[in-house]
Amino acid sequence: MTASVISKSTHQQSGQIQHITPDIAGWKYVGFDLWKLKAGEEIALPSDDQERCLVLVSGLASVKTTIGTFNKIGQRMDPFERTPPWSVYLPHHSPAHVRADSDLELAVCRSPGFGNLPPRLIPPNDVGVERRGKGRNKRLVHNILPDDKPADSLLVVEVYTDEGDTSSFPSHKHDTPVEGKETYLEETYYHRFNPPQGFCMQRIYTDDRSLDECVAPYNHDVVMVPRGYHPVATIAGYDNYYLNVMAGPVRKWQFSWEKDHAWINSSDYPSHSK
Repeated sequence: MTASVISKSTHQQSGQIQHITPDIAGWKYVGFDLWKLKAGEEIALPSDDQERCLVLVSGLASVKTTIGTFNKIGQRMDPFERTPPWSVYLPHHSPAHVRADSDLELAVCRSPGFGNLPPRLIPPNDVGVERRGKGRNKRLVHNILPDDKPADSLLVVEVYTDEGDTSSFPSHKHDTPVEGKETYLEETYYHRFNPPQGFCMQRIYTDDRSLDECVAPYNHDVVMVPRGYHPVATIAGYDNYYLNVMAGPVRKWQFSWEKDHAWINSSDYPSHSK
């Protein structure tokens, strides 16, 4: 399995700017595509063994599926409006056709499918909204496709972290199956920044430090997390958004905290952190 890397986008104005496959990532489950389309442009999604969650990061779209067309869905024109997105779930062997009804930033989250679920629309009022953390470890979370909503393999969530704060912290991992405690989940982070020239720092590391990398993703970059802990720290002046895609053999988000930093969850923080 490869170490985590940043997949640099080409930042072109239109087209597919990210394409992550299991072969590219060196793993088995997660795939991710990011499309930037101009109004009127269209893409076709194939019928294959992959289930998909289409997330409208920004813009409006019409999505034709096997059960009908979801016409002119979408609301937010910039992810930093911080309203929950419109999304569409597509089971395996379910072709679809997407037309951009405005300039569109479309994430296509993929993983193996095997069940008998129908396509469905996921409107904003079906997205769980929560605020996690305290002190300088706070974030806004939109649970688009959590493990208590139907899907075969996919878990999809988006997270907002304000300038100077951390998220995906205290450091946690989900790479070692332990019944009832931890599941194996591969994960991608698709990063956006406000203002757009910003970046953040993300560290990916294991207990034995056989993997220990610190990367600096910029706008539209993807970080792949094959294993280990993976905290994110923002930089002064720049708010961060990321879209997480996770999948593995068991569709359950169960993880382990790194012992050294688990105290951040306790009542000792932030009063004892100065």
